[in-house]
Amino acid sequence: MILENFTIASLKEAYKNNKFTVTEVVQAYLDRINERNKLTNTYVLIADEFALKQANALDEAWQQDASLVDKLPLFGVPMGVKDNFTTQGLETTACSNILKGYVPPFNAPCVDKLYAAGAVCLGKINTDEMTCGASTETSCFGVTKNPYDHERVSGGSSGGSASMISENLGVFSTGTDTGGSIRLPASFCNAFGVKCTYGRVSRSGVLSMASSLDTVAPLTKTALDGAIVLNVMAGKCDKDATTIETTEDFTSELGMELKGLKIGVPKEYFEHGTDSEVSSLVRKALDFYKSQGAELIDLSLPMTKYGVAVYYIVSPSEVATNMQRYDGIKFGQIASDAENLDDFYKKVKSRGFGPEMKRRIMVGNYVLSAESYEAYYIKAQKVRTLIINEFADAFQKCDVLMAPVAATAAFKIGEKAGDPVAMYTTDALAIPSAIAGLPGVSVPAGFTEAGLPVGLQILVAQRKEALMFGVAKAFEDATEYYKRVPA
Repeated sequence: MILENFTIASLKEAYKNNKFTVTEVVQAYLDRINERNKLTNTYVLIADEFALKQANALDEAWQQDASLVDKLPLFGVPMGVKDNFTTQGLETTACSNILKGYVPPFNAPCVDKLYAAGAVCLGKINTDEMTCGASTETSCFGVTKNPYDHERVSGGSSGGSASMISENLGVFSTGTDTGGSIRLPASFCNAFGVKCTYGRVSRSGVLSMASSLDTVAPLTKTALDGAIVLNVMAGKCDKDATTIETTEDFTSELGMELKGLKIGVPKEYFEHGTDSEVSSLVRKALDFYKSQGAELIDLSLPMTKYGVAVYYIVSPSEVATNMQRYDGIKFGQIASDAENLDDFYKKVKSRGFGPEMKRRIMVGNYVLSAESYEAYYIKAQKVRTLIINEFADAFQKCDVLMAPVAATAAFKIGEKAGDPVAMYTTDALAIPSAIAGLPGVSVPAGFTEAGLPVGLQILVAQRKEALMFGVAKAFEDATEYYKRVPA
C-alpha cells in the first residue's frame, strides 16, 4: 500500500469509502517506520504488536458498527506519542537514562482520550532529555535528524514529533510546549504545531519539566487536523487542578472571513538576528493577509528582550524541583553498588542525568537558594508579570499577533551543542508567549533557498484557539506548503 500523505480528514474519508482496513493502514505505517526510522531517529520505541492489536480491535468493532468512522473523531488514525507521555505497557523514559526500563502501569489521561477517540499508537517519539532542549541533542537515544536535511536538527524538544509529520511516519503526534518545544520543531520540519492556552489540556501523566509553563498539544499536517485533535485532548481533568473547562469547538472558525481582522506585527521579532530569508517569508505571509482585507498594525513589545532571561530563571527552578522525584527508589535506575543512602542518590543522579539536565538542576537550585531567591527568582516573576501585561495590552489593539517562530531555519547538528547560551536563545521568539500562557501555532510558511522549512507564528489571547485555527487555515489553504514533503 502506498501512503498518500494522509491528513486525519483524508484518511477518514478513505475509511468511509472502504478503501482500507485500519490494520492495512497501520501495517503500512509500521513498515515505513521500520524502513525509514534509521535515517532520522524519530521513534525511540516502535510498538508493532501493540499498534496492530489496537488496529484489529477497531476493525472488529467497525464490522459490528459501520457508523464508528463517523462517531470516533480519530477512528483508525495512527499517531506517535512523545516519550514523556506515560503509556501503559510501553516503556516511557523521557529519553533519559534515569528512566530506562520504566513501563508505566497507567496512561496519561490525554492519551486515554486519544485512544477512546479511535487513535492508534505506533510507538514512542524522540525528545530532548526530560524535554530540556531545542534540538533533541540531549536525548539519551541520540539526535533526531531533520527530514529535509539530515545534517541539521529537527528542533526540540518535540523534534521527533515534528519530524514524524513530514516523514509520514504517522498522521499526527503528541507534543509538549514549555518555551517553544512544539512550535520550533514544527517550523524546522514543515509541520503544523499547536501551543494551547496553559491548562487547556491535562498535564497529568505527562512527565513534568516546568510546571507553570508546560502545555500539552498536537503536531499535525493541517489546521483542521490540529483543531480535531485538540477537541479530543482538551478539557477539565480531576487529576490536574490547573485544567480549564472547555466547551467550545476549535473547528468553529475554520473558513472565517479575514476582512477586518487586525494583525499585530511586533517589530522586535524581526530584529536582533532574525535571518533575512525568514523575515522575507513571514512578510510574504503578512502580505497575503493584507490582500484578503486584514489590517496590519505595527507594534512594539519591548519586554521581548527579557523573555529568555526570565525563562532560564523560572524554568530551571521548576526543573530542579520536578527532578527530585527521580531518586531510583520506586522506579528508574538503581545503584546496586552504593555504599549508603547518600552514595546511592549521588550515583543514581550522576549516572541517570545527562550534562544539560545537571546544568539546569544546578542553576535551579542556586536560584532557589536562600541567598539568591529574591535577587533572581522573585525578580524574574515580577518581569514575567510585565510580559503578561504587555501581551494583554497588545491584544486590546489587535486580534492576533504574527511573527517568525524562530530567527533562523534549522541549524546544523552540533552547531550549538557546546554553547548553552546560543542554544537557549534559539527559542527567543517563542518564549515570551509561553511565559504569558498564550496559545499559538506554527504554520508552514515556505522554504529557504536551501530547501529548509520556515514557520509563521500566530499568537492569540488566552482561550482564543478557535480564532487561531481559523486564521491559520486561510493561509494554509492558499499555499498548501504542508504538501511539500522531503524527497
